Amino acid sequence: QVQLVESGGGLVQAGGSLRLSCAASGRTFSRYSPAWFRQAPGKEREFVARIRRSNGVTYYADSVKGRFTISEDSAKNTVYLQMNSLKPEDTAVYYCSAGINSYDYWGQGTQVTVSS
Repeated sequence: QVQLVESGGGLVQAGGSLRLSCAASGRTFSRYSPAWFRQAPGKEREFVARIRRSNGVTYYADSVKGRFTISEDSAKNTVYLQMNSLKPEDTAVYYCSAGINSYDYWGQGTQVTVSS
């Protein structure tokens, strides 16, 4: 069993930066590939970024490529999402997730609001 708790959301002006954190508990977290998703008002949840556990390769949605960076501190069981050059369209609830063949574990989400 894995529990995920996000933090770091808030209100920021366009062009600003935020770093989201996802603290994971559970001794088996190292088996799971972590990822970030987001859901904007009135829209479906969408993929943002992930780390492939097997080789550490990172993947990003086209909309955030070059602006967002996913990383992990395995010693702290914490996954980060560094978000730079934020845009109003990045406004959403951001969710941390983890899984092996599917994303089975989810955090409660953290709100990110980007003002223009």
